[in-house]
Amino acid sequence: MTHAWMPVSPCGETCLTRGEPTVGPGRVASRLIALLAVLLVAVLLGPVAFLLPAGARTRLLRRFFRWVLSACGVRLVVHGDLDGRGRGALVVNNHVSWLDIVGINAVRPMRALAKREVGEWPVLGRLVARAGSVFVDRERLRSLPSAVDGVAEVLRGGALVNVTPEGTTWCGHASGRFRPALFQAALDAGVPVRPLALRYRLACGRETTRPAFVGPESLVRSVSRTVRLRHLVLEVFVCPEIAPGRARDRHALAALATDAVDAALGTASVRWTSSPGRATRSGAVPAAR
Repeated sequence: MTHAWMPVSPCGETCLTRGEPTVGPGRVASRLIALLAVLLVAVLLGPVAFLLPAGARTRLLRRFFRWVLSACGVRLVVHGDLDGRGRGALVVNNHVSWLDIVGINAVRPMRALAKREVGEWPVLGRLVARAGSVFVDRERLRSLPSAVDGVAEVLRGGALVNVTPEGTTWCGHASGRFRPALFQAALDAGVPVRPLALRYRLACGRETTRPAFVGPESLVRSVSRTVRLRHLVLEVFVCPEIAPGRARDRHALAALATDAVDAALGTASVRWTSSPGRATRSGAVPAAR
């Protein structure tokens, strides 16, 4: 049962862009077969991977996630360097698609705070769990403090931890303000915040919302729509680090991270506040490009 403060997004099927070039049925079938093959390899090699030394395990995981992108016909373009060796950092990003976690780990494998449902995804959920992810039940508010404490503990150990502070997916043309609760983990651990901005576009430069995972649709339907796209590009912008002590509290820290992502994407966020049974807009209209 959902609660009044459950993160909500106004995005749905009406946000999906139209007219993108698509591949034929044969290419769709070959991509799905390739994706299943990659997942099968992950099932077989997963237990072995986590027995490897840290450096070798990171390289193997990065390669696996890049294979997933390749199987789906997605090209990864990274702007900037995400280097977290030797110290912890809270890595935050705008949340658009199920591909987000794949793309981020294709840049640099890391631990994550994920919603409970991700852990139930076939194969990918198991890998995310084995990588040491912390799961949170979004429908139970009382589970949030323990999740924040768990993330802070991992950060103190020198790990990168990825969270999606919007709390739900948006279409990409619009995005939500980052909610402040999870930024408390970075403050408690005394580590920096590394914002990432994610954008989905075609090779010609036109932005697309087709990979978005929005509304009540199933994961299978979203995957099916994504693998039909021709020349899909996932861009990851590594924003400047927000150093410890720069923000006075978690609210200010969340605002700094939101502004960094908006600046990288050239958009304005929309703030939606929940009240029982509805959501109301209280922020700026997104500046779609």
